[in-house]
Amino acid sequence: MDATALWWLLALVLMGVGLIGTVFPLLPGTPFLFFGMLVGAWADGFRHVGYITLAVLFALVLLSALLDWIAGALGAKRVGASKQAVTGAFIGSFAGMFAGLPGLVLGPFVGAVAGELYARRDVLQAGKVGVTTWVGLLLGAIAKVAIALVMLGIFISVYLLT
Repeated sequence: MDATALWWLLALVLMGVGLIGTVFPLLPGTPFLFFGMLVGAWADGFRHVGYITLAVLFALVLLSALLDWIAGALGAKRVGASKQAVTGAFIGSFAGMFAGLPGLVLGPFVGAVAGELYARRDVLQAGKVGVTTWVGLLLGAIAKVAIALVMLGIFISVYLLT
């Protein structure tokens, strides 16, 4: 197996891990996907996929990261959550990363509810904030998968059409 084939193998592995990472938390999906595409472009000598395409793909990675971090907080803010609830959702999202899948699902919810209870002591409002935070995170996750698929579509299209 020659060096170019090994580089392409690495690129495909990184892209595969990236796609898996968009569905399974704890793996930075779109960054892995981007680095796989970068390795593939480099292995090809940037003949098909050039710097402009890579810049567009990188911008999509940044958009994905932004959505990942603020989706839950925006969901909480939409129903009039307190600053403490928004902060709690953010802290819960971060802390949940270290507790596996249950932590990723429940962390933002628990953080938002705890923050809202601390701020207003209204159980009904805290529940609404928690549910809306979770819905925001779910929509953010769906958007992240969509962004990853768009990235893959751009890469494949540009590679095949140039």
